[in-house]
Amino acid sequence: MLRVPLTGCLVALVFGTLVSISLAENNVGGEPGPLEVFEQRIMPIFRSAQPSSCVQCHLAAVDLKNYILPSYEKTFVSLRDQGLIDLAEPEQSKILTLIRMGEKDLDKGARLIHEQTRKAELEAFAAWIKACCNDPQLCGLPPLSAAEQAGPEKPVEVIRHMRKSRVVDSFVRNVWSQRMRCFPCHTPHEVDSANPKHQAAVKTLKKFEQEYGELVDRLKIFRETPGATLQYLIEKSRETSQGELPLINLENPRQSLLVVKPMSKLPKKGADGKFEEPSSVHPVSHMGGLKMHPDDQSYKSFVTWIQDYANVVDNRYASVAELPADNWYASKLVLKVSSAPADWPRGVPVQLFVHAWNAEDETWEGKPIAFTQGTVTPRRMVNGALFLLAPQDSEEARSWDRENAKLPRGRYLVKTYIDSDRRLAQDPSLLLGDEEFRGQAEIKKARWREGFKKAELISGKSLKRE
Repeated sequence: MLRVPLTGCLVALVFGTLVSISLAENNVGGEPGPLEVFEQRIMPIFRSAQPSSCVQCHLAAVDLKNYILPSYEKTFVSLRDQGLIDLAEPEQSKILTLIRMGEKDLDKGARLIHEQTRKAELEAFAAWIKACCNDPQLCGLPPLSAAEQAGPEKPVEVIRHMRKSRVVDSFVRNVWSQRMRCFPCHTPHEVDSANPKHQAAVKTLKKFEQEYGELVDRLKIFRETPGATLQYLIEKSRETSQGELPLINLENPRQSLLVVKPMSKLPKKGADGKFEEPSSVHPVSHMGGLKMHPDDQSYKSFVTWIQDYANVVDNRYASVAELPADNWYASKLVLKVSSAPADWPRGVPVQLFVHAWNAEDETWEGKPIAFTQGTVTPRRMVNGALFLLAPQDSEEARSWDRENAKLPRGRYLVKTYIDSDRRLAQDPSLLLGDEEFRGQAEIKKARWREGFKKAELISGKSLKRE
């Protein structure tokens, strides 16, 4: 057999012929094939140092690059086997739907900022998926091993937790729901000049406008919608002056001005008897005086949300176990303990959990349906507005009116837990457990009416360790 040495020219000729054959196989009817589209339109996304349009909807944990592999075949098979490509209707593929999610963003500014990137990604993937689905051989490739598949490193539950919409929803339940504590100074849009009960609030706002002029705009912390409010808080936190606490303190959530301000006292009075200017640097003072107390239910919800938000934007969550429960729904229902036991120290944080009666099984439900948190007052009381609890994505949670969460009348068990070791100082989001249990009492005919004046009451003397 004659062996012909491969010269440089011959190698180039053979290689060029093979490439031509490959590209020819990837072109059907003159249309670019999967490989050609992949190299020209998908790989530039993969190689780009810029974040993808995913950042419009996700604050962290995911990027479109996570779903691309250097091989066009493996990328296709990986997306196909994860259900992200629809072989029968390529244009309906889930990955295209996910890219389009940014079009539904209520934030018009974000839509415009990411529009060009989103459009380029959508067109590139749509063209490539169409080319792939027209190739029977490619569609029939065997599945990859789990280790070979492309995708984000973090679990899907963590990725969902990083969504902006989830962050806003949590903000609504934990912060926006408590905004009326700041009425009317920081919630001017809530004032109804036609409402006789709001006339004092109207006078207060007019007085502020006369005394402070344009500075009154700085008081408008809560805007007309939760989304607008959150955007304002984020932007103002970036514009903090030297020494001033940011409204949202990502480094130290408990030192956020949003928390410290309502827990601060009135400013001092000068020689003329007038109050000095309120301060946003230490020591912080608040012209509205005390509106929130350390370790009460509003403090807990504010700090918990800021702590979670900081973890999200810094991409700190790595596993599902690290995620907060995030299943609290604020209500106006109030629970109070009077005559707290003598061994409950004054000022100690107390959590109260409410369990429903299961008439069918004739026993108390194992999981609580609501909880609140407060401290033992000098008058030996503990009280707080309830947060209703429900599993994430449950039918019960979806059916609740989040602005007017209710509990039906009936029979309930209240369990009490004391933070004797001050664990909440380390983790304000913590829900106490068996080690902190201090007794329980039954409410036989709870009516659950709104407001502190109509709180459901139990006596500390009735608590039992059963």
